[in-house]
Amino acid sequence: MIAVRKSDERGTTRFGWLDSKHTFSFGHYYDPAHMGAGPLRVINEDRVKPGAGFDTHGHRDMEIISYVLDGALEHKDSIGTGAVIRPGELQRMSAGTGIRHSEFNHSNTDPVHFLQIWILPREQGLIPSYEQKAFSGAEKQGRLRLVGSPDGRDGSVTVHQDVDLYAGTFGVADTKVFDLRSGRQAWVQVTRGELDIDGERLAAGDGAEITNVDSIRFSGHDDGEILVFDMAA
Repeated sequence: MIAVRKSDERGTTRFGWLDSKHTFSFGHYYDPAHMGAGPLRVINEDRVKPGAGFDTHGHRDMEIISYVLDGALEHKDSIGTGAVIRPGELQRMSAGTGIRHSEFNHSNTDPVHFLQIWILPREQGLIPSYEQKAFSGAEKQGRLRLVGSPDGRDGSVTVHQDVDLYAGTFGVADTKVFDLRSGRQAWVQVTRGELDIDGERLAAGDGAEITNVDSIRFSGHDDGEILVFDMAA
């Protein structure tokens, strides 16, 4: 079964410096019909104006993933980590017992466009930690590149939950069949362009929950880029 969540159905938060789209219930946007999928709790698509950002704030017991699409995102936190995340890079922050951090547009002239993803960890009280890795366009073209996993295999970042996270880009000539093991479900989030999922056209901002199927077929249409979350059902 494929349950599509269209881009224009998402919740919206707009401030002078921020335009945010919420796939799942978040903040002032409460939607009991869309509280997440498995351990996947938040997918926010954020656009932040130059020089602006999220002031220092706290988190705990959450795996927080930032995936930059355009621009550059600057991160600082209370365990002494400071970094700039650029397109193709993925940052995982485990809030664990508690962490405070800020996120700002690194540029004073260009906007930053990124996804912030929250995943419930498999256990509470983890030691706060951070990891960031880059994945080239060639690694993702026409295939699904593992970018996050519970064991950090194949050069992916370590996510403290039973979730395998893949990123892929599909042009008009690209197809990929992705197998789901028994007892698994998937969430697919389209980050750019368009592509077909089992013959159904999805565009940037659209998402789909996939359950009770053995495989998913992705077919490129207009340089569609996706994230795929393979999770326990």
